[in-house]
Amino acid sequence: MLVEAIKRDLKPRDIITRKSIENAIALVMATGGSTNAVLHYLAIAAAAEVSWTIDDFERVRKRVPVLCELKPSGRFVAVDFHQAGGVPQVLRMLLDHGLLHGDCITITGRTLAEELAPIPGEPSTDQEVIRPWARPVYAQGHLAILKGNLAPEGCVAKITGLKNPAITGPARVFDSEVQAMDAIMARKIKAGDVVVIRYEGPKGGPGMQEMLAPTSALIGQGLGESVGLLTDGRFSGGTWGMVVGHVAPEAHVGGTIALIDEGDSITIDAHRLLIQLNVADDELARRRAAWRPPAPRYTRGLLAKYRRLVSTASIGAITDRGE
Repeated sequence: MLVEAIKRDLKPRDIITRKSIENAIALVMATGGSTNAVLHYLAIAAAAEVSWTIDDFERVRKRVPVLCELKPSGRFVAVDFHQAGGVPQVLRMLLDHGLLHGDCITITGRTLAEELAPIPGEPSTDQEVIRPWARPVYAQGHLAILKGNLAPEGCVAKITGLKNPAITGPARVFDSEVQAMDAIMARKIKAGDVVVIRYEGPKGGPGMQEMLAPTSALIGQGLGESVGLLTDGRFSGGTWGMVVGHVAPEAHVGGTIALIDEGDSITIDAHRLLIQLNVADDELARRRAAWRPPAPRYTRGLLAKYRRLVSTASIGAITDRGE
């Protein structure tokens, strides 16, 4: 197939367009995909010089239902999804309901609509992995872009599997994933807390560590529904719960997440698309004036170079911003 594409002079930039990225994000929303999709598609768009922003994810989310009940918050795994019709089935459903650009070219040289023509419009009735259009898992997508004084550039909340995707509680503040994990394993985190893991962003990590260990530990302790967690790092696709990642600006550059004190009140509210540090502006200004950047974790070599070059997560944690 690749050889045939070369013969046709079909290049990646012929395929990667604003329309095709929107198609990809619609699929991510419909299948309950990872928060990492936000980071990756921002970076892909930047590399392809396609106009695409973090706010575009929210625009797509509001239009696209979650059709698949997949782990970590659902019952089924990828093999079940494949056997139920997989990606082609979901794409055909999105196409039939006006949520896909069928004229996008694919690697075969045919359009997406042409590729999906043989696929039935509704999933088989002998499976439960892919819901029929009239009975989605959720009416809207699951990756919400939250903003507020804690993340003026935006951050990503994964809101599947939650009875109430909103919490206001006291901050439990940790300057690394390791510190947070030690506290969780020592049973120092209680229901109603909001765990803050900072200095793990693109520059602070450097490289945005994924927080599968602390989120898994919280769920293992039965706190997945009752504890919030926010970070300037990122998450594994296996993460679920009241989790918010990619907080930007990150702590390492003096984002508001760096100014949180232990016990401060924090609100995470996916209904209002809000992430808020409930501290007065004058107090935040005082803390900002007193804040000093931490010493970088690496001062030589590839990771030090990466730290110097990498952008904020809100535009994809890219290292080449163009001219």
